Amino acid sequence: MTAGPGDHGAAGAMGHGRLRASDADREQVIDTLKAAFVQGWLTRDQLGERAGRALVSRTYAELGAATAGIPARLTGAEGSPALPVGRVREPVGKKVAAWAACVLIPVALGAAFLTYYGGFVVLFLLAFTGLTMTSKR
Repeated sequence: MTAGPGDHGAAGAMGHGRLRASDADREQVIDTLKAAFVQGWLTRDQLGERAGRALVSRTYAELGAATAGIPARLTGAEGSPALPVGRVREPVGKKVAAWAACVLIPVALGAAFLTYYGGFVVLFLLAFTGLTMTSKR
């Protein structure tokens, strides 16, 4: 007997089979049938027949019959696979931010000075305000 949606073992399959299946359970079974078709476990006719059976099924036992013969890894009986662990990006250190400011501010100030003298004063005031706000007392 192949486990139906939500079954966690053969002992739970007997009592669980009489419970009413939800629309979400039927959709999950149809997704499983589609995956089995794509991987070659079902023919087009079998997919149509089993999908029709899944759509009219009312209990988990009927849904389990629709997925009979499909490997457990496709039906989700083994449980969900572990999520891949990605690298966590570390926050930028204070020294890196300070060095970036030391490089970018003189470049911006030089560009402002060369383009227009008034821009130099404005950028100087912005840089002074930024440094004052970010520095510790």
